[in-house]
Amino acid sequence: MVTQHLFGGIYKGRRVLLTGHSGFKGSWLLLWLKQLGAEVAGYSLEPASEPAHIQLLGLHDPAAVGDINCGERLRTTFNEFRPEIVFHLAAQPLVRRSYAQPLETFQTNIMGTANVLDAARLTGSVRAIVNITTDKVYKNHEWPWPYRESDTLGGHDPYSTSKACVELVHESYRKSFFKEAGILSATARAGNVIGGGDWAEDRLIPDVIRTVARSEVTAIRNPRSVRPWQHVLDPLSGYLLLGQGLLEGREQYEGSWNFGPEPADCLPVAGVLDEFNRHWADVRWKDVSGNKEPHESGMLRLDCSRANHELGWAPVWDVRAAIARTANWYKGFVLNRSVGSQDDLEAYIADAKGKALNWAV
Repeated sequence: MVTQHLFGGIYKGRRVLLTGHSGFKGSWLLLWLKQLGAEVAGYSLEPASEPAHIQLLGLHDPAAVGDINCGERLRTTFNEFRPEIVFHLAAQPLVRRSYAQPLETFQTNIMGTANVLDAARLTGSVRAIVNITTDKVYKNHEWPWPYRESDTLGGHDPYSTSKACVELVHESYRKSFFKEAGILSATARAGNVIGGGDWAEDRLIPDVIRTVARSEVTAIRNPRSVRPWQHVLDPLSGYLLLGQGLLEGREQYEGSWNFGPEPADCLPVAGVLDEFNRHWADVRWKDVSGNKEPHESGMLRLDCSRANHELGWAPVWDVRAAIARTANWYKGFVLNRSVGSQDDLEAYIADAKGKALNWAV
């Protein structure tokens, strides 16, 4: 069982508001926060997939359903729960859906986030905010070196643009309101996360799992595109470490932070599939990159030097370990209906202890 002394024991008994808790990343963070002893209130739409990771974990609460676009309902939740820290993950998170639903994407990601930040500043109990954006906030030059937090923001597709705007909205609230309200805040930019329990549309691993279950061949749009792949628990450890510092009143932890893998772990899509196939030989795919598809970036990597040196954060699992854990999670679920999330979390923490990472000792 996960012990509650991790991250200095700061989450034990702490009131945490987690938006987007019904999603892939949010459900993993909910699982971890509860085992850290936090008192967690979720605020999210109903799970968007069937099955859904949060339901498989037995953590779905219909009373926690809410839309960040509904400012009045959101403010009521803040006022009733009185959170001390907010992890904001709720979003329209899909690039291809943003082409089909641009107004929904801009409304949810920009104005929905503004609703969350405004509710936080008006509540009086909030002391820290970790606002999760994305690695896609950077103006992508398709260059081979990684992006740093100081690089220019930008966006091509509506999703990327909306998240770059979120960074600006957050900075405006931080400078205009949060200091007076006694709130420390930061934004976190993570790479492409993988792990068990993701069934979102138009994501690599969920698409592969769906076609494997049907004994079909997966159509891959951009097999040569390079991304910063990492297991979902790696950025989550960064978010929790960042939240710890903000709750401890460390002003130097404000600003923006990259959480990504080591440079060698930035693989092309085809490389991820080949590695996945080592653990589950049923995976078959075909290159359909000649088809006309909406624009997606071809090269994207993150420079995580700030998190490495100032937070003392580092990835625990390299890309091959992350892929192995992910493949085995889905294989166990598809073949035996087993849910390996707890085992993965405990193994991750044990490996972090083995590396003597500061949050795990």
